[in-house]
Amino acid sequence: MSAKSRPIAILMYHQIDAAPPKGSQLRGLVVAPRTFYFHMAVMWLLGYRGLCMSDLEPYLEGRKVGKVFGITFDDGYVNNLRHALPVLRRFGFTSTCYAVSGLLGKTNVWDEGHGIAQVPLMDASDLLAWVAAGQEVGSHTQTHAKLPQLDAVRRSLEVTGSKAELEAIVSQPGGVRHFCYPYGAINVDTVDAARAGGYATATTTQRGRVQPGTQLELLRLPRVLVSRTTTWLHLLL
Repeated sequence: MSAKSRPIAILMYHQIDAAPPKGSQLRGLVVAPRTFYFHMAVMWLLGYRGLCMSDLEPYLEGRKVGKVFGITFDDGYVNNLRHALPVLRRFGFTSTCYAVSGLLGKTNVWDEGHGIAQVPLMDASDLLAWVAAGQEVGSHTQTHAKLPQLDAVRRSLEVTGSKAELEAIVSQPGGVRHFCYPYGAINVDTVDAARAGGYATATTTQRGRVQPGTQLELLRLPRVLVSRTTTWLHLLL
C-alpha cells in the first residue's frame, strides 16, 4: 500500500484517568495515564505524528501524505488536561478536544440516571490552557444532545450556538472548525446542521479508518475507539 493510499486512523478517547471500580458503567472508556503514555510512545517510536483535526485536514483531503494519525477527546474532561496534555507535549503531538459549551466547569450530567459517575469537565480557563499548550478545541454541542431527536430550530442552536460560545472563549486559527456528534447519533439532518454551522469536519463513532481523497465525506468521519484494555499492539493492528 502506498503512502498516498494509506488509511488514516482518528483515535477516539474519552477520559484519561485511573480506572473506576470494577462493574462501573462505561468503565472501558477510562484509559489509564500510563496506558495512554504507551500508546503515544509506540506511535512516536514508529515515526507517526499525532495531529489535531486542523493539522490532519490536509492529509484527509489527500493534499499531504505521511505517517500521521488523529487524536480526539470527547466531552472535555478535566483529566484530559491533567493527564493527557503532558504526554502530548512530551511527544510533540496535537489533539482536538470536543467540548460541551453549555456545561463548561460542570460534570457529565447527560449520564445522570444511568449509573455513570459524574466527572468534572474543563471550564473556560482550562480550555484556554489547553489551547495555549498547542492543542485544539472542537464542538460537541451545547448540552451533549441527541441531535436526531431535536426539531430543526433546536438542532441548529445546539450546533451553531456551541461554536459561537466556544469561539467567545478561545482564540485559535480559523475559530472552532471541527465538530463531533454526541452519542455518534447521526442522520441527514444532523450532517446538514454541521454543514450549515460552518464546520470543516465532523467525527462519528462509526468504527473505521479514513481513506484519504477528494471524494471523502468530511462531515461523516469514522474513528478508532480506544478503550481501557486497548494495548499498544491492538492500536497498531
